[in-house]
Amino acid sequence: MVLDGLAPSPVVLVSAVLLDATLGDPVYSLHPIRLMGKTLSTFEKLLRSSGLDGYVGGCLLFLLLALTWVLLPSWLVYQLAMWNTTAAVLVQVALVYALLALRDLFDHVRAVQQATRQEDLTGARAAISRMVGRDTARMDVAGCRRAAIESLSENFVDGFLGAVFWYALAGLPGLLLFKVASTMDSMVGYKTPRYLRFGWCGARLDDLMNYLPARLAWVVLSLSALFVRGCSCRKGLGVGLKQHQVVPGPNPGWSEATIAGVLQCRLIGPIWKDDALVTTLWLGDPSDPEGGREIDVTRAQRVVIIASMLTVAVLLPFWGQTYLAP
Repeated sequence: MVLDGLAPSPVVLVSAVLLDATLGDPVYSLHPIRLMGKTLSTFEKLLRSSGLDGYVGGCLLFLLLALTWVLLPSWLVYQLAMWNTTAAVLVQVALVYALLALRDLFDHVRAVQQATRQEDLTGARAAISRMVGRDTARMDVAGCRRAAIESLSENFVDGFLGAVFWYALAGLPGLLLFKVASTMDSMVGYKTPRYLRFGWCGARLDDLMNYLPARLAWVVLSLSALFVRGCSCRKGLGVGLKQHQVVPGPNPGWSEATIAGVLQCRLIGPIWKDDALVTTLWLGDPSDPEGGREIDVTRAQRVVIIASMLTVAVLLPFWGQTYLAP
């Protein structure tokens, strides 16, 4: 059971979601994710300088980050709740708000969409380069739009659904732990000689914590199609179930394959990285047209907005203790 003062609160979450939707990700030097990243870099240097640059070092990195960014903040908020409940609620709202990343994701997608509307291919490539790690110089307008849709669906899980899921399940400590795993995966979870062993712990932990949220995304994205004209719930469920394993990794394919089915178009297509063609795979029903129309991007945004609301609505009944309880 989550300790009193750290329990998930619908009031906290709804407030944080509204703040994110209205203001976007807060930009300030003491942003928790920014500080978490700096802490990780410091710990990595210390561990590597001590010769701990393999599996053991990666596991110790997780333990150090968990102590710094899960146990310590949770203890401080718990102590604050014992002194002043209102102050603890406000701190939780601020933290949960800072740890959600949905509005920022939409802003990036809209930047791509705006550039393609103006037939500004250079601007579209520059905008999509801030969302994906693939080469953009060979991408056409349709390719930029497809990449934006794919990134939107994948990061919906990483930046919102997963965070809400772990907050609902384990309160503030669960959310902080999820963000530790996500930060480790994004900073050290690479299959390169430098990080193959050192980043193993972070990558596997991120896979584990996103396992259920990714599959929940399959359901909520498909159900959201019922409320968007031109989308298909049936295809979302079918393509998501059949093709999720096509995308590397245990989790990203669920949301990406589902959104292809929901939009009734094919996604991915030719992808270049480091001047090499890494895939010519198309994701989606083979009978559907290639994705990349402006309406595809618009529909994808509508689906994800509805899916976000469904996520909160689906999880709310499972929450017991709230700060409004007597």
